[in-house]
Amino acid sequence: MALKPVSVSQVNGYIKRILQSDPILGNVSVIGEISNLKYHSSGHVYFTLKDANSKLNCFLAAEYLRNLRYELSDGMEITAHGYLSVYERGGSYSLNVKDVSLSGIGNLSIAFEQSKKKLEAEGLFDTKYKKSLPFFPKKIGVMTSPTGAAVRDIIKIIKSKNNYVNILVYPCLVQGPEAAKDISEGIKNINQKFPDLDVLIIGRGGGSLEELWPFNEEIVARSIFSSVIPIISAVGHETDFTISDFVADFRAETPTAAAQLAIPNTFELQSLCQDFLSSIKYGLSRRLEYDAMRVYMHDKQKLFESFQNRLQYETLRLQQQKEKLEALNPLSIMERGYSILTDKKGNLLNKISQIDLGDQLFVRIKDGRLHCTVDEKHCLDREMIINDLK
Repeated sequence: MALKPVSVSQVNGYIKRILQSDPILGNVSVIGEISNLKYHSSGHVYFTLKDANSKLNCFLAAEYLRNLRYELSDGMEITAHGYLSVYERGGSYSLNVKDVSLSGIGNLSIAFEQSKKKLEAEGLFDTKYKKSLPFFPKKIGVMTSPTGAAVRDIIKIIKSKNNYVNILVYPCLVQGPEAAKDISEGIKNINQKFPDLDVLIIGRGGGSLEELWPFNEEIVARSIFSSVIPIISAVGHETDFTISDFVADFRAETPTAAAQLAIPNTFELQSLCQDFLSSIKYGLSRRLEYDAMRVYMHDKQKLFESFQNRLQYETLRLQQQKEKLEALNPLSIMERGYSILTDKKGNLLNKISQIDLGDQLFVRIKDGRLHCTVDEKHCLDREMIINDLK
């Protein structure tokens, strides 16, 4: 006996209930290649999963998209985890996706390029946002697995080069589905609680692309970009590149290279300072010798000039004194026709009152001496003396 007719809505609703109650279809993982990928303005994502023979419509709600670890793109092979449901109004069914996982190097490479392209377009790799490293940091943070070889290598290198810097080790997950969130929250926490850090090294040792993937995730990249503390990304080996390397202020090939980059070698600096000190001492010594010679030559020149001036002055004074003495020299006076009169005892006579008639006198003239006897004497007044002189 046939059932009575039912509405389209009733049929679609019945199918929806069956799908939701099915233990397999209510929690299913489907492998396929993405096609017809569309990001809606609402934040939801619509795409098709396909294989060689069939297609399956998929719906990814915005609330689950925020937790997605990979940037989706057409041609990417994924494993979509979710449940099947019917869109009653349209009469179509789809896989409502809650999570997506990738497998295979090719798919991870596609996701890497997609994420890189997106963040680069937003300017997260721009060099104008890169912060410089301090020349002599006092405190360095190391964010990595506390049990890995990376943290031991970093500490060993730092301690062997610099015995002044303090090291803060901040443990975090470095691989697995929860690692990206742990790293991102760790960066924010360090900036809030340890703002005195001069440099923060983030990284881990080598591994596969899947193991290094947390350092490719967008939430890690944005946390690195927002960090006030300069960050050195040190993930994997020399040939490994992650999104963190492009966003960070500096990229080191390995954790060991990051330690080398972060700090100066204080022992080399001490040796260099000693060389500088010796060079400065030598330079100052030569400068002092040069300046001393300049002062000596300058003083010598000034002393010589002073001596010459003094000599000229004393020579002039001597000449003046000589001229005065010459003027007072009796012999000079005799040159002009004068003579010197003395008694027999040698006393100078210059007054008529000193002489009597009959006295024996001596007259000293220019070129000889006369012995005379006074026969006459006459007193002269001033006018007569002047006339005689004429």
